Amino acid sequence: MAKYLITGFSGFVSFYFLDLLNRVAENGEKTEILGVDLALPPDYDTDYKFENLNIRFLSMNLLDVNSLEIAIHSFYPDYIVHFASFSSVGASWKDPIGCFMNNTNIFLNMVEAVRKIGVKCRILSIGSSEEYGNVTRDQIPLTEEKKLQPVSPYAIARVSQEMLSKCYVDSFGLDIVLTRSFNHIGPRQRDCFVVPSFIKQILEQKKQGVENISISTGDLSIIRDFLDVRDVVKAYYLLLQKGKKGELYNVCKGEGRSLKEIVDSIAEIAGVKVTAVTDPEKIRPNDNMVIVGSNRKIIEDTGWQTEYSLEETLKEMIEKMEQKK
Repeated sequence: MAKYLITGFSGFVSFYFLDLLNRVAENGEKTEILGVDLALPPDYDTDYKFENLNIRFLSMNLLDVNSLEIAIHSFYPDYIVHFASFSSVGASWKDPIGCFMNNTNIFLNMVEAVRKIGVKCRILSIGSSEEYGNVTRDQIPLTEEKKLQPVSPYAIARVSQEMLSKCYVDSFGLDIVLTRSFNHIGPRQRDCFVVPSFIKQILEQKKQGVENISISTGDLSIIRDFLDVRDVVKAYYLLLQKGKKGELYNVCKGEGRSLKEIVDSIAEIAGVKVTAVTDPEKIRPNDNMVIVGSNRKIIEDTGWQTEYSLEETLKEMIEKMEQKK
């Protein structure tokens, strides 16, 4: 019976990872889950049933070393999936100290606890495409060998987590697989993130009968490599099963879309016309203008393939948000 300790349990990505594990376990033994988070958010879907998972939840701050060690020792996981993070690039400029404590420090606490206790488990260390920093178009697509040039507190914290991972693999033999995960979106994502923020603004005005819809945005010329969260969790599962110890993998589609294209696609699906108005408050001090990755390595090592098109994902996000209104 596989045992998964999942940090950041109450978050967006964790929900889809649980759904995947539930489907994987349909014809076998139930999978044991210990979910760890500060607290369940108000909109956590407690009515959703994962019939093939035995889930226990523990409210805990990962900065509390003693509690973390007790949890790991008592549960003794086969896998640790580390979703917990301070995940907003924009917010990291406003609170860089909090960003480091809730990215780098919590990860260090976790791997150090595993080392001290001697748990033989595989750890998935999730990083970010933001680590690459500003690149020129001739460097696209970005491979895992590309020199890192992080330009935000968030990105630097993620690079630090990556370096700690490699240190604990090389020095202590921990079994860690690393990712640089590119922008992932999907239904249930909070509207503090860019794509659901666009959708929310558009749908609210559409519902009010506004003819000339206008939304507040940052720089729409920015290009990102978007993929569906369900494709992302499938990549994570395959990396836990087939990824190589100490290796780092891009989790990306390999296709670039500008934020303007995203707004245009949402407007087309929603059947409205939209004007974007740039808000200076949403322009970051230093931003990566284009981030598009190469997924060759993860495909070669795990056989991973994406299933969802961007338009399919946006359509489902719109439908899900409309149901909430």
